[in-house]
Amino acid sequence: MVERECLLELENVSYAYQEGRKALEEVSARFYPGERVAVLGNNGAGKSTFFLCCNGVLRPEAGRLLFEGREIRHKRQELILLRKNVGIVFQEPDQQIIAATVESEVSFGPMNLKLPKEEVLARVEGAIKAMDLEEYRRRPPHYLSGGEKKRVSIADILAMEPKIILFDEPTASLDPQNSALLEKTLDELSARGMTLVVSTHDVDFAWRFARRLLVFHQGKIIADGLPEEIFADDELICRAGLKKPLLYQAAAELLSRTGKEAGEKAGKAGEEDRSGKTGETRKTGGPGSAGRSAGKLPPDLPKTPEEFRHFLEKRIR
Repeated sequence: MVERECLLELENVSYAYQEGRKALEEVSARFYPGERVAVLGNNGAGKSTFFLCCNGVLRPEAGRLLFEGREIRHKRQELILLRKNVGIVFQEPDQQIIAATVESEVSFGPMNLKLPKEEVLARVEGAIKAMDLEEYRRRPPHYLSGGEKKRVSIADILAMEPKIILFDEPTASLDPQNSALLEKTLDELSARGMTLVVSTHDVDFAWRFARRLLVFHQGKIIADGLPEEIFADDELICRAGLKKPLLYQAAAELLSRTGKEAGEKAGKAGEEDRSGKTGETRKTGGPGSAGRSAGKLPPDLPKTPEEFRHFLEKRIR
C-alpha cells in the first residue's frame, strides 16, 4: 500500500508563552492533500496556538515542523516557503486587513512574493472573482460588513495559491446568511482539492463539514479520527467539554428506538417459537439483540437536514 503524501507535519511540538504556561505539549499531527479537518476544543485548549505554529508565526520551543518532508527551522526562505503554501485566515478580519482598498489588499501577498506583474494581476483577479468581490474592489475593506471582510481575508490567502488554508473560528460573529455563504465557499475550495483545516466551537458545523476531527484539551491532542467515532465516545466528549451535533443525536436516538423495537419483536417471536415446539429451539435472538447490534452506528449518518429526511424515510417505511 502506497503511503499518502504528507503536506504538513508537526512532530512532538511544544510551545509556552512568557508566563510559562504550556500552550502546546508534545503535539503531533499530519495533514494530507484534499483533507477537510475540523479542530475542536474548549477555550484555551491550544487551537489558535497550534495554527500559529503551523503557519510559522510562532516558533516551537521543542519538536519539529515539516512541509512536504522539509524541516522548517524558521530561516527566512523556509518561512517564505511555508507561508506561501500554508495560509491562515484569522478569526477577526481586521487583524489581517491592512490596505486601503480591497484590490490592493488582495494584491499585497503576491507582490511580496516578488512575482511578475502579470501573474500578480492574474492571481488578484482570480481571488476577487472566487470570493465574489468584483463590486467591492475599489472600496476600503474596513468599511465592509463582517461577512464581506471575511471574504476579503479569504481572497488574501487564495491569491497566494496555498496548498493548505487554516481557518480560525471562521463562523464567529457571522449571521446565519453569511455563515451559509462561508460554508459554500469552503465546499468550493475543497472541490478544488485544497486542504482545509478549520478551528471551531460549532459542533453542528464540524459535523457537516469535516471528514476528520482533531480534539484539543489542555494543550494536547486527545483524539484524532473520524467524526462518527469521536462523537460516539461519551467519555471523550465530556472530557473535552464538547457536545454532540444535533443531527448526530437525532439519528442515534432514532436508531436506538428502532433497534429496541426490532429487538422486542424478535424476542416475542422467539417466545412463540419455543412455546409452539417441544423439540430443538430455533435461535431467533432475544429481547434487545437488535438494539445491541445497532449500538455501533452506521457510517451513513446524516450530515444535513436533507440527508436526515432521507435517513428518516428509510427507517420508518
